[in-house]
Amino acid sequence: MKLKNRILLLGLSSIMVGGFVYSQIFIHNRNRKELLDIAREIAFNWKEKLGLNAEQTSRLEDIIIEFTIFKNEIINSDSPESEKITKLQKIQRREHKNLQKILSEFQFENYIGINKKIPNKIMDSQSV
Repeated sequence: MKLKNRILLLGLSSIMVGGFVYSQIFIHNRNRKELLDIAREIAFNWKEKLGLNAEQTSRLEDIIIEFTIFKNEIINSDSPESEKITKLQKIQRREHKNLQKILSEFQFENYIGINKKIPNKIMDSQSV
């Protein structure tokens, strides 16, 4: 193979790899922005329901992002359903421990109570 062809092949492969890397970064940033927007919206919703201050809301947003990533990794894994459920329960316990650090006891109890009602509201809205 001639040197000119090798350089051309190397250049072409470099362009292809660069394009792939750029597309992955673009997709990751877009997904990250969507996750941040959703976390802000959820945190604001909890702020109104629980009467959170600005610091609590900010920390709640961070917790939502962190544990959403963990939960998505578990859900998208190839593990059996029973293993996924066990892992999700462990993650939820860790999430609750972190929430107890930033919420008052009254706020945390309200958070748990509201969360228990959410599945019922979803089921009720689907049956209509």
